[in-house]
Amino acid sequence: METGNRPKDLGGSIRVESVQALADGAHSLAAEILHRYIRPEINGDSFSDGDSEEIPIIDLSRLRDPLFEQEETSRLKFACEEWGFFQLVNHGIPDEVVEKMRADVEEFFQLPLGEKEAIAQLPGDLEGYGQAFVVSDEQKLDWGDMLFLFTQPPHFRNSRFWPARPPTFR
Repeated sequence: METGNRPKDLGGSIRVESVQALADGAHSLAAEILHRYIRPEINGDSFSDGDSEEIPIIDLSRLRDPLFEQEETSRLKFACEEWGFFQLVNHGIPDEVVEKMRADVEEFFQLPLGEKEAIAQLPGDLEGYGQAFVVSDEQKLDWGDMLFLFTQPPHFRNSRFWPARPPTFR
């Protein structure tokens, strides 16, 4: 599929070993590997914001409502800056669609590593299977692999990175 005018300034990533390969015992978890993942500068207490240990919830309907927009925008800013993610509610997407997508993603991540590697990120890109924003060999890594896909607008989609399994994913 032709992909035109896709954003080029989103960043990219250098290739690193998949977390699944490490977990499967394909490599010994020697100190030279583990040092990439262990963050001694972070202790467990630093993850608490003092008010709540629950994932922030952002209400899209409140973001669109002039009466609540400013308050919800502040909550969104906090969630992005302090947590890096949030749960979005009242977005209008039917629960069945969300559940089916969750099931497809879960099934994808349960596939053998070789099938996921077939749609691996290309060097310097984000799209595909891998890790995001790895820019140096010294950088600390996340304990998780990801799948990044352009979904909108439709002409940004590159079918090379869309999994063939499960068949309902596409």
